[in-house]
Amino acid sequence: MFQKNNQVVTAILTTTGRKTGKSHSVKLRAVMYKGKLYFSRHKPDGDWFLNAIANPDVAVEFDGMKISGKAFVVKSDELSEKISQIKYPNEDRANEKRVVLAVTLYE
Repeated sequence: MFQKNNQVVTAILTTTGRKTGKSHSVKLRAVMYKGKLYFSRHKPDGDWFLNAIANPDVAVEFDGMKISGKAFVVKSDELSEKISQIKYPNEDRANEKRVVLAVTLYE
């Protein structure tokens, strides 16, 4: 189903607000890698990131599809580095330390 392995896609990530309980959607660049979608940022202080940690049931829209999924924080530095290299090819920021959220998508 997910043909864009090792590619960057534009996606809308919808989380449930950790304080409000309301849906919160944000458009982000994401990396499709080995059947999962990965979102990253410099610090773990963004609402979408904190919401996904508090309630890992998320929805993702990309390529005309809306798919439910389960989010989790990537603990592997090696995997985080790989995601940054795919997301920022040939850029200095590919080497910056980032927090990464993975989403396992339900087919």
